[in-house]
Amino acid sequence: MADRVRKVNYCYVTVPGRAGKGAGVFAALKEAGVNLMAFTGFPVAGGKAQLDFVTKNLGAVRRAAAKHGWPVSAAKKAFLVQGKDRPGAVAKHFARLGDAKISVTAANAIATDDGRYGMIIWVKPKDYARAAKALDAK
Repeated sequence: MADRVRKVNYCYVTVPGRAGKGAGVFAALKEAGVNLMAFTGFPVAGGKAQLDFVTKNLGAVRRAAAKHGWPVSAAKKAFLVQGKDRPGAVAKHFARLGDAKISVTAANAIATDDGRYGMIIWVKPKDYARAAKALDAK
């Protein structure tokens, strides 16, 4: 089975980097009916945390953010890769981007016990169309 590379949209909220803040965000997203395809979070300047949400329903994320007063970003683009886990599973995707002279801004990947893996790849907005072509993203 070949890997599936999809073009995805995401947005992020910025919240105080304190215990329990993330739990509140996820409770609000659950209440709003948001089904996440992927998520990543990390600390940013000023004692805050950035929470990136990849979902088909960015509008629901925006509504939840507005209701709770969380600053929310404009829609942004990334790639979601899913496939059968194997040694070097992500290597070909990085090689394709490297061959196209496209730098990866960030990436996160995870494998599951049932032999699958998933990865999110971010590139600079100016490189997105070329990266989509290089990755044969749909």
